[in-house]
Amino acid sequence: MKPKRISVNSSAGKYTILCGTGMLRHVSKELPRLGRFSSVHFVTSPRVWGAVGNRIHSDLGVRNSGRVHLVNDAETLKNLRTVESISRELVRAGADRKSLIVAVGGGVIGDVVGFVAATYLRGVDLVHVPTTLVSQVDSSIGGKTGVNLPEGKNLVGAFYPPKLILTDPSVLKTLPSREFRGGLAEVIKHSIIADPKMFAYLEKNMAKVLRRDPSSLEYLIPRNAAIKAHVVTKDERESGLREILNFGHTFAHALESTTKYRCFQHGEAVAWGMMAAALLAHEIGVCSADYVSRIVALVRQIGALPPWPGLPASSLIDAMRSDKKTHYGKLRFVLSPRLGKAGSYDDVPLEAVQRVLHFAPQFLTKSILHKPDAHV
Repeated sequence: MKPKRISVNSSAGKYTILCGTGMLRHVSKELPRLGRFSSVHFVTSPRVWGAVGNRIHSDLGVRNSGRVHLVNDAETLKNLRTVESISRELVRAGADRKSLIVAVGGGVIGDVVGFVAATYLRGVDLVHVPTTLVSQVDSSIGGKTGVNLPEGKNLVGAFYPPKLILTDPSVLKTLPSREFRGGLAEVIKHSIIADPKMFAYLEKNMAKVLRRDPSSLEYLIPRNAAIKAHVVTKDERESGLREILNFGHTFAHALESTTKYRCFQHGEAVAWGMMAAALLAHEIGVCSADYVSRIVALVRQIGALPPWPGLPASSLIDAMRSDKKTHYGKLRFVLSPRLGKAGSYDDVPLEAVQRVLHFAPQFLTKSILHKPDAHV
């Protein structure tokens, strides 16, 4: 696959997503184009570094000047304590304002390390090397960084664009099945809000996608990256258009926070959240029943999900009130009236939300439950 260059405009300047199979072999050519650095610091997890570290480190030729910092990338550790720990390691390693931080990993690594880069010495240069499907198509793009609080997801963070994103679909070969399937939820989300043709492609070719067919990935990953790049270029700070990227996320974040980030991977929660959002849209007359059926049927194709938690609707609604999209205490949802169209709705009756939360588990649960993979 010939590397594709996708440009993203930000308030800090333009940066590039370089996407192509074997992209990691080009790291040594691309990083020097960003400038000279006093030191290079890779922040990643032991599992990820074991899978891709040798390729990255040897290609860069910085074995003597680079430093690898290994951290746990569990969602439960996506917090301020981890930010402090990484920052203190950087101090001890002698990182200064001319240093480069390279975040190598999935969404948690990207969010946490991005926030560290934004705040360490008031900001040092950052490069993302996303290694999961969700980070390649979504979370590494757009400059949103942050960590969770007990009260909710991503409540502390910063907008901090990277200097470069290096995306290599070949690293997905070793990604655990559960993580790959969860990442497909974000791909489905992009197709719902922005690309009816991709939605139809997924309906027809999901079996091939699940096998990680190279031609499918070579189509889907750059296409999704381009959708995300287009949206965040037009609305970097989530003041309007960018909110459509949160389709399904109000429900998803509530599911994650009420289960203490121990039950769902992010993509799994988004999968549930999109189906619930489709039901809510139909409940208030925004979309047709046939459209809901298509969304639910496509989400179900990605495979089994952890069960909807046995929590009262009031607990999930309380969690939703801490969502970043809430204005003046009023719940706001991103809903889709038809394929390729989505928008924010802040006049959703609470009773409609309660009905969806009451009926969604029974309506959506059939045939999509599983016991989470033991090795993940």
